[in-house]
Amino acid sequence: MRSGIGLSLLLMMGLALGACAGRQDLETPDYEAIYDVPLEEMWPSVREYFTDAHLPYREDRGSLVLETEWKQEFGGSKIAGYWHRYMVVGRRETPTKSKLLIIRITKTVNKALALPGRELDWGVGRGLGGALGDRDTGAPGDPSSTASGAYGVSIEDDQDRLAFPVGENAFYVDSGQGTRDLTMEWRVFRGIMPKLTKKQPVSARQPVAKAPGAEEAPVFTECGQSILGLKKVAKEGGVLLLGELHGTQEVPRFIAQSVCQLVTAGMPVTVGLELPVENEERIHAFLQSPGGEVDWLKLMEAPFWRSPYPDGRGSEAVANMLEQLRQLRAQGLDVAVFVYDHPKLAGQPREDALTKTVLEQVKATPRRFHLVVSGNVHPRTAKGLPWDKQYKPMGYLLKDQLKDVTALDMAYDSGTAWICAADQQGRKLDCGVKEAKGKDNGDRFFVHTWGSTNPDGYHGVFYVGHVTASEPAIQKGLGNPDAAPAQEPASAP
Repeated sequence: MRSGIGLSLLLMMGLALGACAGRQDLETPDYEAIYDVPLEEMWPSVREYFTDAHLPYREDRGSLVLETEWKQEFGGSKIAGYWHRYMVVGRRETPTKSKLLIIRITKTVNKALALPGRELDWGVGRGLGGALGDRDTGAPGDPSSTASGAYGVSIEDDQDRLAFPVGENAFYVDSGQGTRDLTMEWRVFRGIMPKLTKKQPVSARQPVAKAPGAEEAPVFTECGQSILGLKKVAKEGGVLLLGELHGTQEVPRFIAQSVCQLVTAGMPVTVGLELPVENEERIHAFLQSPGGEVDWLKLMEAPFWRSPYPDGRGSEAVANMLEQLRQLRAQGLDVAVFVYDHPKLAGQPREDALTKTVLEQVKATPRRFHLVVSGNVHPRTAKGLPWDKQYKPMGYLLKDQLKDVTALDMAYDSGTAWICAADQQGRKLDCGVKEAKGKDNGDRFFVHTWGSTNPDGYHGVFYVGHVTASEPAIQKGLGNPDAAPAQEPASAP
């Protein structure tokens, strides 16, 4: 095996210096990792890396290609679960140089990732009998198809059924995406190069922020695709204010992914949620619990989840995010949560109270990174609102008392959100799924900051792609996502 690795060693040394500082590069690199060793000599170390990362795989022997099993990104969710697997392909650059191509394949139980147009009926039904408006033709993929009522009996229908993917493939065909993952390629490079230079064994271990008192931390955690630009705004002692549109599935996932990617890079994170302060002890108890059915019931007993005007902050996605953060804590990672809303107050007194609660938390733990999410009025760092020029939002008050405060407004592609808005007569709030108009900037989460603040006092945006409404958790009857479905009681004879 060759011991000199030329430029690759210099690159690895630069990366190692970053690791000594306790941080991992969270950005997507714009160049490939090249191994200065023949492909056949590098490949056994690739196998060792994925074994050490507890990512079981299947390999086509002799082809230098392996595929990992599906691994869930976080905890289970009834509507917002995401799974990933990696396709790893060894490539020969020259007889003495090689590289890896790693494709991350994502799937989900919802169809947010489905290709546009899959839901359209591109042809006529071939079923026999029934009204023209009926879709119960037995066509493959038709959700209205039933064994007893299908009319499709033609040979062509049978051909469609045989050709339509079943099992895992059917699940993937409506919900999958595959993208090259340069971040993972460099993570593997850092893990196996020490062995190739005859210095250390292969290791997939990440420089995580381990919680105080935790006996151990995970070797490798699947946190989803790296969020572009996150590293630039995540600093020790810093406060990041996120102004969101309540009631989407995507914002809670963005928060959970951000926390996961930061703590597995060595930075302890505290999340601030715009939930009533009366829920503080209940949420802390849940985060420290095993997450069983009783723990979920205790969490959901709070009156907050049963508000007559559920504005999206008590959504299923928020409840699932709490479960995701609980699971990170259960693994020994340094994640904390606090709540800071004072719903009995209004106007400027409420902003003052929000500011005081957040400020107390930040000053009590000055070495942590604080990720604080709320509706998009509170994070503004500029004074005044269109209806009140003297109004001082929470962000405006915090920036005068803290050194590092960054405010980001939410950016998104069009979709839906669970929103409470005044009815046409303006007499009462109407809560439900409503259209949300945005601008398409792709499907990748990212953070983008400007050189200066805009008139609202925002320093930039965080983008979450196409948005999908998340209904109130209590309305969905949310319990432990991993619990078995309830059984219907047996009828009396």
